[in-house]
Amino acid sequence: MKKQVFKFLARVNKMVLPSYSKKQLDLAKATKLQMAIIGWRWFVTKNALD
Repeated sequence: MKKQVFKFLARVNKMVLPSYSKKQLDLAKATKLQMAIIGWRWFVTKNALD
């Protein structure tokens, strides 16, 4: 059940949130909001794959 929720969130993230790796964002220059989005995407992806 938990894994299905995270897989759904991963699909939503892919459609809604920006991909900073495609934009080649420098993490040293990222704003706090951008870092929060990166962290959220990482958290969801990690839990969807477990």
